[in-house]
Amino acid sequence: MWLTATWGRTSALTLNELVSYEPATGAQLWRGNNGDVDAAVYAARGAWARWAAAPLSSRLERVRGFASRAKSDLEKFADLISRETGKPLWESRTEVESVINKVDVSVKAYADRTSQRRFDGKPGTRNAVRHKPHGVLAVLGPYNFPAHLPNGHIIPALIAGNAVVFKPSEKTPAVGQFLFDLYRNAGIPESVINIVHGGAETGKALSMHEGIDGLLFTGSASTGVALNRQFANRPDKILALEMGGNNPIIVWDTPELYSAAVLVAQSAFLSAGQRCTAARRLIIKNSLYDVFIPELKRLVDRLVIGEPHGEPPPFMGPVIDNDVADGLTESFLALMSHGGHPIRHMTRPIEGRPFLSPGIIDVTDMKERPDIELFGPLLQVIRVSDFDAAIDEANNTRYGLSASLIGGTAEQYNRFWSNSRAGVVNWNQPTNGASSAAPFGGVGLSGNHRPSAYYAADYCAFPVVSSEADTPKAMIGIGLRDEVVASPKTLHSPDSR
Repeated sequence: MWLTATWGRTSALTLNELVSYEPATGAQLWRGNNGDVDAAVYAARGAWARWAAAPLSSRLERVRGFASRAKSDLEKFADLISRETGKPLWESRTEVESVINKVDVSVKAYADRTSQRRFDGKPGTRNAVRHKPHGVLAVLGPYNFPAHLPNGHIIPALIAGNAVVFKPSEKTPAVGQFLFDLYRNAGIPESVINIVHGGAETGKALSMHEGIDGLLFTGSASTGVALNRQFANRPDKILALEMGGNNPIIVWDTPELYSAAVLVAQSAFLSAGQRCTAARRLIIKNSLYDVFIPELKRLVDRLVIGEPHGEPPPFMGPVIDNDVADGLTESFLALMSHGGHPIRHMTRPIEGRPFLSPGIIDVTDMKERPDIELFGPLLQVIRVSDFDAAIDEANNTRYGLSASLIGGTAEQYNRFWSNSRAGVVNWNQPTNGASSAAPFGGVGLSGNHRPSAYYAADYCAFPVVSSEADTPKAMIGIGLRDEVVASPKTLHSPDSR
């Protein structure tokens, strides 16, 4: 049985209440009521026109105020992220910094991607290109970056003049609520930003609501595919899908074995493997296998796994909950039973808690390898004989988010870049850690050609083209009959009564 990224939950759901627990300790962290989707959408519909009509400078002032408040609350915010997700405190701090920096990046992107343009038309006229907001946008957030990723949709949407209804992951409602409170306390008007808590049924109700004008989603491929089907007959609604990946990292000829091992470990095991850009498959040249794999294993053996505030600071914390941890260990065993050869066993170092040691398994001899996103610290190794085979294996997936080549020559990297089916293609860099100042997205099951990050402005507003003149002056120069003018005699004839 294979685990997909949608399995497991860290929060208990009742009919009217949502409870969140800390994965590292099991302690209850947050309790709140499920949201009212209808009320949130109707409130947003009543508020968005006024927000859209406000001067851009006013909207920018409010979102910059949000960044200032997030900066003031950085430590408190980071502590909450660590407690609810289990990620190390140092990593949660970088997430809050990304939330803060997103404002400046989005302001620049809005000016760059959706700026007003005027150009000459026919004599006496001018043409203009301006952008309008869609209206009410729903944002569905994930649990792995519960602040940064939804914020990456929400800030560009607000700048463009949209109202937002935000549903955090049911696994991280406390972080979602904290983020929402920052928006409201920064002066984003009431009902322009709205929050609804709840599980899958709440998300489904929001995505199907007639009152939304679009949906901005970050999450699993299975949910994204379902949303794509749901929106297939609604071309009037914008849909931006940011999904996962079965991402390859190729290690080729390089004398820098330790650095290569570091890049592979960062790609596969940062955030306990809970990044959509995490490396899931290590593709390695046969002749390098016997020297590189021991180097990688020595490094991974040294990685500190612990609770978020531990000393020394851990490299990685737990996965989000016990259901996910159980599913990943079952997936590791399933790979073994189907022909995989363990290099480093995946274990549960703390009984009853969702901590996992990084697992590495050689799946070269498997007849059929699962093309799924195993969302955790599990790396599959595939040996190949030549560089063409490495590229073919890298593309042997329905996903297409991130890919990286470690080592090789400039000519090989150019071949790799040209032939890789991925939205992020790196050389001697990890598969993860993409810049917010660049577009971010993938192809295949990784996205629907709506890249986010710097390009989020593209799906938060639509272009309107105008041809304008100060006075109406027009004539038809061809295709008219000669005008018939009645003679005075005809006009006054007694017979014409």
